[in-house]
Parts: sequence; structure tokens; C-alpha cells
Amino acid sequence: MKKMLFIYNPNAGTGTLKPKLSDILDVFTKAGYEVTVYPTQKSHDGAEKMLSCPEGYDLIVCSGGDGTLDEVVTGMRMRSYQAPLGYIPAGTTNDFASSLGIPKDILAAADTAVNGMPFPCDVGTFNDDYFIYIAAFGLFTDVSYETKQSMKNILGHLAYVLEGAKRIFNIPSYKIRVTHDGEEIEDEFIYGMVTNSRSVGGFKGIIGTDVVFDDGEFEVTLIKTPKNPMELNDLLGAIMLKQINPDRMYSFKSGCVRFESMEAIPWTLDGEYGGSHEEVTVRNNRQALQIMVKQEVAAGLSAEKMAEEQA
Repeated sequence: MKKMLFIYNPNAGTGTLKPKLSDILDVFTKAGYEVTVYPTQKSHDGAEKMLSCPEGYDLIVCSGGDGTLDEVVTGMRMRSYQAPLGYIPAGTTNDFASSLGIPKDILAAADTAVNGMPFPCDVGTFNDDYFIYIAAFGLFTDVSYETKQSMKNILGHLAYVLEGAKRIFNIPSYKIRVTHDGEEIEDEFIYGMVTNSRSVGGFKGIIGTDVVFDDGEFEVTLIKTPKNPMELNDLLGAIMLKQINPDRMYSFKSGCVRFESMEAIPWTLDGEYGGSHEEVTVRNNRQALQIMVKQEVAAGLSAEKMAEEQA
């Protein structure tokens, strides 16, 4: 039989995974897998399990929120584990799964993990760390990891909105030099994100519609610090309309971006705390992860296939 390692976070999201655990394992077994099951016990446990597990698994499957996915991918990249990865989203937001068309239904996602097709997805390097879909700093970026899990479970997206609303009148601003592709930007920012996703914080379309996941480039969005209420209104209007306002934002694609600041800035990686840094280099590792997706969705995720269709 084929061998699978199944890592899941029993505390993720609204607790919908636990009641269906037996049915999930049945899906795996019927697909011909001998399954080793590991429930995570603490923060970063997913990465530690991947670092310590033996070679020889034909498929790794993880279930939880974006943070659990980040941990497992980090462990896989740190040891260059080559098996494909299946993902069963069971968190509060599940941005990356939504972007990849992975079903929200847990059993349908389990079926995709074993019967879908591997898609070669980009992975980010953040200094010596890894992330799967977003590295960000500034306004609201600490909301996800500071919002209590019990609050997330009860309120869902509303928990993030309520936690974020507390901070709107105390906006930190950072002076940063940003270097990419031979260009240099120096300005003051309240927010910045380097992404490989069509959804951030549960909101779709805020980055743009031409996002692909295997092109070796990230989408970078930097929001300037508003200097007066009129500029703030312009900025909020653009965000609400999901538009890039070139007077208030920088937006570009790049495979490598460097951030330099005079003070240590706290970052979030896939919704989890990524430490405070004065210097950050973000690199795109093109097609470094094989992630299982539905066959009919794969073509819409690929840069090459989109280019063929446009031609």
C-alpha cells in the first residue's frame, strides 16, 4: 500500500474536523493509503513533525488553518521533502485553500487530497524562514495571531473585524527602503504585503485578478501613510472598491524584494507571528511545492496554461 502521513490541528477553526475524522480516514484508506495520523500538540508542532518523520511517505496531508499549512510546508522545505501535499482546510479563514479552489467541505477536500492532481506551486523564503501565501507588516497584521482561538471559533471573520477595529485610531507608520528588480522605493507605509493568493483575510480581489501561482513572482502591495483625513478617505475608498490607487499605494510583481528600515518591524507569515526585523529579503522559490488540487482547477492556476489560452 501507499504510505501517507496525516498531520492535523485538533483545535483549528470551529472544530468541524474532529466529528468527521473517521470519515476522512475512510476516504484515505479507500484510495489505497496506509495512514499514519499525528494530531499537533503545540505551536510549530507541524514543522517539527515534518523535520523528524522518516522518509518514504508517498503523500503528506495536513488539516487545520493557514498556520498549520505554513508549519507543514516549512518543515517540508527545510528538509527538501519531495512528496506531494494534500490540504484539508479547517481554519477560520483558509485564504490559500480558497485561492486554489480546494473545497470548503471537509470530505470533498479529503477526496481532492488523494484523488486530485499535484500542482507545482511557488513558495516564499522570508530571510531564513518560509511562507506559503503571504508575508505582511503593518495595519492589522497582528490581528490573526493575537485574536484568541476561542474567539475565532465563535465569531469567525467577525473576530478579526472586531479586533482590527480597536487599532484603527492608533496606526503605526514605518519608513522603509524597498528594493526590487533594480528599482528603489523609499517612503512611509502603514501596511505592506507580499502575496501569492487571490484572497487575503477572507476578502477576494483586493490584490487583483491576474494572480497565478507558479510564475516565480509575488504580488507586492504597499500602502503609504496618509498625511491627512482626505488622504485617509481616498485610501479607504480604494480598499473598499478593491482598487489600486497609485497616489496612495505601490503595486508591482517581483521574484525578490528587500525591505530595510531604521527600526525592527513586526511581520506576519501566513497569519502567524514572523518576528520583528530591520532587514528582510523575500524570495520566490518557483514551483517548489506540489500541492493537490482538483484536476479541473489546475489549468486556471498555471501561468503557462493561461498564456497558452490568451495566445
